[in-house]
Amino acid sequence: MMKGAKMKKQINTQSAPAAIGPYSQGVIAGNLLFVSGQIPIDPATGNVVSESIESQTTQVFKNLLAIISEAGSTFDDVVKLTIYLTDLENFAAVNKIMESFFSKPFPARATIEVSRLPKDVGVEIDAIAQLKP
Repeated sequence: MMKGAKMKKQINTQSAPAAIGPYSQGVIAGNLLFVSGQIPIDPATGNVVSESIESQTTQVFKNLLAIISEAGSTFDDVVKLTIYLTDLENFAAVNKIMESFFSKPFPARATIEVSRLPKDVGVEIDAIAQLKP
């Protein structure tokens, strides 16, 4: 490695579902944490939570928080979310759940409707957070 080159650091926690492919739960690069897309898997059981979009979204945010916390940050440090929904009719329900986890100023966000997600869940969310100094 070249002198002065920055390295990335992997973040893993058993409080969130293990990666189901060749990726990390989270990666620190510089002062940013990039959290891989999380789906509504209960890390204790390895199973998808109920089919309701409210339960699924709540579990996704719990999984994201576990990884963000492992890196020493909180939801207050999240600067960007990307939300993937299989049905944009669930947009309002997801917003309501998001408001219960985040406060102003809310992170920047994109919401995208997709045809399918892993394990046929209804929602997947990834995040970018600043690290605490």
